[in-house]
Amino acid sequence: MGRIIFYEDKNFQGRSYECMGDCSDMHSHLSRCHSCKVDSGCFMVYDRPNYMGNQYFMRRGEYSDMNMLSWNDCIRSCRSIPMHGGQYRMRIYEKENFGGQMNELNDDCDSIMDRYRMSDCMSCNVMDGHWLMYEQPHFRGKMMYMKPGEYKSFRNMGFNNTKFMSMRRITDTM
Repeated sequence: MGRIIFYEDKNFQGRSYECMGDCSDMHSHLSRCHSCKVDSGCFMVYDRPNYMGNQYFMRRGEYSDMNMLSWNDCIRSCRSIPMHGGQYRMRIYEKENFGGQMNELNDDCDSIMDRYRMSDCMSCNVMDGHWLMYEQPHFRGKMMYMKPGEYKSFRNMGFNNTKFMSMRRITDTM
């Protein structure tokens, strides 16, 4: 189980809120968040309530100024990411509804264009493990957290003009 502490002000000052799991609306605990510490585990933080909006992956460490992450004071929800000790398996599809070219991943992929000659990834099926998908090659740009399940349309999830070009497994050694 992970533990994250959110602070209203930079450099871990002001009121704080400790979280050891998911929190769908931080506003009920803090009016703003300018810094945080991840004592254990991994978390996804979101700039909107209910795990919506821009996402940022946080592992163990101290984040003294959230503005350095190009965020204002807008962490509004967080989700604890369980560690996975087994295999990792995900199928990515070129088109929505599992259409077009399909490739199966068991490890990190820094560029779907280089590895699979895919110019786009619009749906996926995560069979095992937890993954991060990035809009740019080499694990850069906006990211999306993917837990096991079927994702038929990234567009319907609010990623209208976003292409996902690289994928990384969430492991305890990231």
